[in-house]
Amino acid sequence: AKLQDVEILQNIQFRNTLRQNLCVSMLREGFHRSFAEFFSLLERWRASREAAGPGSALWQQRPLEKHPRKLEPLREHLTRAESAERAGSYVEVYENYLALARFFSEPEDRWIRYHFYELSLLSAGKIKMDSGKREAEANGHMGEVYLEQGPLAREHYEVFYNLAVGRLWQDESGNTHHSRACMGLCRIYTLLAQRQLQTKDYRTAIQILTKAYDMAKEGTHTQTHVSMRTLAYLLSLSDPYQFLSTFAEIATGLDDAAGLGKAYKAIAKSLEMCAYATPRPSHIYTHHIAYFKFLKKTCPDFLNRSSVCVCVYARMCMQGQYDRGSDYFSQAYELACSLGSVPALRKAQACVGVARAHALLRPYSAAVVTGGPRSLLALIRWKEVREDGFVDSSGMWVNYSDNSEKGSKTLIK
Repeated sequence: AKLQDVEILQNIQFRNTLRQNLCVSMLREGFHRSFAEFFSLLERWRASREAAGPGSALWQQRPLEKHPRKLEPLREHLTRAESAERAGSYVEVYENYLALARFFSEPEDRWIRYHFYELSLLSAGKIKMDSGKREAEANGHMGEVYLEQGPLAREHYEVFYNLAVGRLWQDESGNTHHSRACMGLCRIYTLLAQRQLQTKDYRTAIQILTKAYDMAKEGTHTQTHVSMRTLAYLLSLSDPYQFLSTFAEIATGLDDAAGLGKAYKAIAKSLEMCAYATPRPSHIYTHHIAYFKFLKKTCPDFLNRSSVCVCVYARMCMQGQYDRGSDYFSQAYELACSLGSVPALRKAQACVGVARAHALLRPYSAAVVTGGPRSLLALIRWKEVREDGFVDSSGMWVNYSDNSEKGSKTLIK
């Protein structure tokens, strides 16, 4: 009789679908909650597919109940979670739901993944002996799930941050939960600020982006490049020098060559765009030179194409300060010489020539306007020798071939 019963069961299993067999086994073993969850998920998928209708992307997908690779692990972890909950082992419940959320990683399974992340969060809240570690993890997962929705993701990431701050908890990759929370909040704040920028609410955007910067700065001990995108928005909204200088310091401390190069470039560009007054123009030149020297070391081909920007930027920021501009262009010329690029060298030579001509324009004009024997002699002498210098109105010989900032002066007897 027993053998006959076994044969009957085998025949039933052979005739029935995998879905039916798994449902029957769960009910026979007493896992009624697992059966209800299993059945509900399959029906939800079927209803969504029918609502989408023929021709839709969802309709073209293979039904969940026809995926043996997915159904069997689903049944396995659901029954384990139910057994653990009966025993009061909520850590095991959490781990099984989390395993299911990670298992359903394909794009079409996104809604199932979200569902099990929610269940893992509910079970994590019942764990009392881990100081909130798993609850923090679960909120971090929920923040990632709802990243595109903004406010809801912000709520979960802020809970994650508050639970993780001051803790040394780490994930499987060795990253601290605190760092992950900071990076998550940085991304959320940046996305929220983007929405404010679209509505032209710049004041609110600046406030939110400042929070994003603070979070990026706090979490950059493991990953610095995330804050660069935030700082890019700050460039057009407020004084960026403070933020970018801090970023450069962080990148230097971490030996982050790429981040340091971005910082040099952004500082020089932002100072140029904002047209800072003296003494800030010298900062533009300094950071451009630092940036291009950095490129020379790490990316020489790019530098060959871009070195002329040193001259262009220096000329733009040194309008009216011809004596200083002459010195800056001379250094840019030396940089172009070291590249071995003929086009860059020619452009640098033109920049140097223009700068020195402008530097001589003032004393030359003053000599013409002033008149008198001394000025006339100075004009004649300069036209004869065409030296890089001229006698100013005080009778001092100004030599602009000197590499000092203002040139050297000697008294003409």
